[in-house]
Amino acid sequence: ITQLTFSKVYEAAVEAKQVAQQEAERARYIVDKALQEKQSMIVRAEGEAKSAQLVGQAIQTNPAFLILRKVEAAREIAHTISQSANKVYLNADSLLLNVNEHKDFDYKKK
Repeated sequence: ITQLTFSKVYEAAVEAKQVAQQEAERARYIVDKALQEKQSMIVRAEGEAKSAQLVGQAIQTNPAFLILRKVEAAREIAHTISQSANKVYLNADSLLLNVNEHKDFDYKKK
């Protein structure tokens, strides 16, 4: 046998089968990707919930934690502004420091 040919119907059936297999593989990939994204979102949400819980506990047990967060926010704002080409004049209230607000706070108290 030197030459073998198939009917057009058979060739079309083989091609349709290959296309169907490729589409099935693509569908499996999409489902796997969606499941991974779902799991990623769940883990991220659990992490954010735990973070919020820990921040709440830290604020309850140590009020200075809130002051520390304000200082960190002010530092970040100052860094962002310092990278700007524009001149900006701010007072302590604008940087969220509000130093006079905490006159009565005992920083050494645990």
